[in-house]
Amino acid sequence: MTDTMLAIGDLERIVEAIMRKAGLSPLHAGALTRVIVAGERDACKSHGVYRVEGCLRTIKAGKVVPDAEPTLARDESAIVRVDAKGGFANAAFELGAPVLVEKARQLGLAALVINNCTHFSALWPEIEALTAHDLAAMAMCPSYASVAPAGGSGPLLGTNPFAFGWPRPDGDPYVFDFATSVAARGEIELYRRAGKPLPEGWAIDRNGAPTTDPEAALDGAMLPFGAHKGSAISTMIELLAGVMIGDLTSPEALDALGTTTLAPAHGELILAFDPARFAEGRAGDPIVRAETLFEAMLGQGARLPSQRRFAARAKARSEGIRLGADEMAMLEHLREKGLDAV
Repeated sequence: MTDTMLAIGDLERIVEAIMRKAGLSPLHAGALTRVIVAGERDACKSHGVYRVEGCLRTIKAGKVVPDAEPTLARDESAIVRVDAKGGFANAAFELGAPVLVEKARQLGLAALVINNCTHFSALWPEIEALTAHDLAAMAMCPSYASVAPAGGSGPLLGTNPFAFGWPRPDGDPYVFDFATSVAARGEIELYRRAGKPLPEGWAIDRNGAPTTDPEAALDGAMLPFGAHKGSAISTMIELLAGVMIGDLTSPEALDALGTTTLAPAHGELILAFDPARFAEGRAGDPIVRAETLFEAMLGQGARLPSQRRFAARAKARSEGIRLGADEMAMLEHLREKGLDAV
């Protein structure tokens, strides 16, 4: 069976139709569609159309409010708060982002706290929404307990993604976005679906023994990247984006969800910085000075993070998005059957 090439807009229409049929309000259907298609556009398969089915399972299980109306609260401080009201995080971020940008411009730095949200997507779309305003940004969130701490024997931490972005004047921003586990849980699932063994050092089974079996890994625990270093960063995220903002940690999120097959509910923390304000009164434009560093890195043959993703984006914009026969069959099945398909 042959692959299918779709224009970005055509894939957006398919995914949004699926989301609307599943009962999501236009607000949430649009926000989820944008981030899922962005993942597919940028060849991030673990966060592309593969995620649609999981969203529908979460809706069907009643673990997310499909028509939630997020609310925004602001005061004179640097903290912007959005209560997602049990809905997906994406619409909550889109509500809070303009105020976060305004606050960062006004104060030099600002934080967006999203509470009571269901989160499933990559963080780089949010980061890029802020670098587009010439801001540097960080984003982080817990997940559900699926990663063993360094030296541990069972799941306690989440995959706990962390992302950072820096604006560049004449091109794509400097962006990285990674799980603090060796790999994202979606990557483990893709190995399972493909019937392929995991690389060594990715996971342990339920007894704490190393495993390359994706099924055993999903039943056991993933490992943090960089051993104690990744474990420490992951714990930091539990503290900052869970405990500090008054939301769930990864163990608490798993207890509330009761399964690792659905998208978890917790909170998210996004920080925005205005480089111009931070460098005020000092010699040199920070954006220009950063370019000197990037050019030196590239001059040594180094690859900046997200370069592969940006190249895939440019190709998708000119040629369209390539989907395999199985992916198209899945989308057609979900578009026809809706929640009955999961």
